[in-house]
Amino acid sequence: MNESSAEIVDDAQISERRRQLVETVADGAKQGPFAPKWTSLTTAGTPEWIQDAKLGVFIHWLVSGVPAFGSEWYARNMYVAGTPEYAHHLETYGPHAKFGFKDFIPRFSGERFDADEWMNLIAWSGARYVVPVAEHHDGFALYDSDLTRWKATDMGPQRDVIRELAAAARARGLAFGVSNHRAEHWWFFNGGKKLDSDVQDPTYADLYGPAQPLDTQPDTEFLDDWTARLAEVVERYDPEIVYFDWWIEQPAFRPRLAEFAAYYYNRAARAGHRPPVINYKWQAFDKGSAVYDIERGTAQGIESEFFQNDTSASRIGWAHLHCNVFKTAQDVIGELIDVVSKNGALLLNIGPRPDGSIVPEERAVLEGLGAWMRVNGEAIYESRPWRVFGEGPTVPRVGSFADTEPTVWTRGDLRFTAKGDVVYAAPFIDPGPRVTVRSLGRRLRIVGEQVLEVTVLGHGPVLWRQDDEGLHVDLTGLRAGLPTPVLRIELKDAHPVQRFEPGFPD
Repeated sequence: MNESSAEIVDDAQISERRRQLVETVADGAKQGPFAPKWTSLTTAGTPEWIQDAKLGVFIHWLVSGVPAFGSEWYARNMYVAGTPEYAHHLETYGPHAKFGFKDFIPRFSGERFDADEWMNLIAWSGARYVVPVAEHHDGFALYDSDLTRWKATDMGPQRDVIRELAAAARARGLAFGVSNHRAEHWWFFNGGKKLDSDVQDPTYADLYGPAQPLDTQPDTEFLDDWTARLAEVVERYDPEIVYFDWWIEQPAFRPRLAEFAAYYYNRAARAGHRPPVINYKWQAFDKGSAVYDIERGTAQGIESEFFQNDTSASRIGWAHLHCNVFKTAQDVIGELIDVVSKNGALLLNIGPRPDGSIVPEERAVLEGLGAWMRVNGEAIYESRPWRVFGEGPTVPRVGSFADTEPTVWTRGDLRFTAKGDVVYAAPFIDPGPRVTVRSLGRRLRIVGEQVLEVTVLGHGPVLWRQDDEGLHVDLTGLRAGLPTPVLRIELKDAHPVQRFEPGFPD
């Protein structure tokens, strides 16, 4: 059977299933400690487990990786006249009425997809949670759904990708989440209504619809479907994280978000599970009701509320692209220590190929990150911000979409984390034979604590002295082969005293 013309499922069955799931959310929102009101949801707070985890991996395995041109928005832009994707599509695949987005799905083959292989690599990277895309803007579900025929169990890989990933992640002790990008589907394919394309063919309305103008609000039918799809994934796969992309900040979603959050939090509480996490952008949720996410960026300083930076191993897009430019492992380590020092976590994305294989550049990033975390993870996991987040002359770009160009760090740039009376100082690049922590200088007295001992993670004690200018640490005797050294500084609340070690170089 041609997958792009699969038999349309029973509309009455879908409608009934949708109604049941919408009721499940409404009922669940009333049964537990949280009410579907923002005044109640803001008492949820941020679960300790996600604050301890610090590092996760995002996975954009998408049908748009088949053309692998432009960005993961190829599915939309191929129907927008005047865009490079539109011209590329005509030249490469022909008229949109004869070859549309749906026709890429059979080529989204997944013959090399191995959930265990993916999760082995992700566990090695040091990540403690993983969040694959369950449904992107394009409307293709990577899970078994009763609400659509456009799903990976029947088309493309013909496997329940989310179920396999969930089982493999949990077998390795990783928390499992899903991301939902369904909100944007309201308008995502609207360009196809302005030209001769398969978007206008009613046979495929259940994939491409509603295709409404961007400046309109979703109607009740769409909102019910959005709610039902969310609930279906939660009921079927028990994710501990639900990540929302943008556009849910639209007014029409506001009451639905409160209802879903109450249902989701109450469901976990009734089952005795640890509190789950919701990620959101912009102003979609009230502060304190979920974990704020900054896309491809960081904060200015230490945030009072725990946050997340979602970024990608590639600098151009999220899904597989032929033209991708990749970060190095050291780039990502720098983003990690910067974000964690400011009370955040890093969610690092990879975009596997359509056949399910991971590109070498992204594999290298995860392997390099894992090598660093095996030595220095003590400074990351379960840590909290110190009294200052860092020091040094370099000021990285902050806010969303700030990582398109690499930050050029210097030897004077450090970031700090803390656990009790221990402070960790992490440089971004090799600091050379000596590193100075100026925040522990007796003249500045930013904190004024007494240094008791300094060690380098993965090496052991090193020589040091503290004076008016800072804590000076000798790194000349470090064991060869270590990654960029991270200092473990044991402090004691007392009047600072000067300590010199014999042989410390001038």
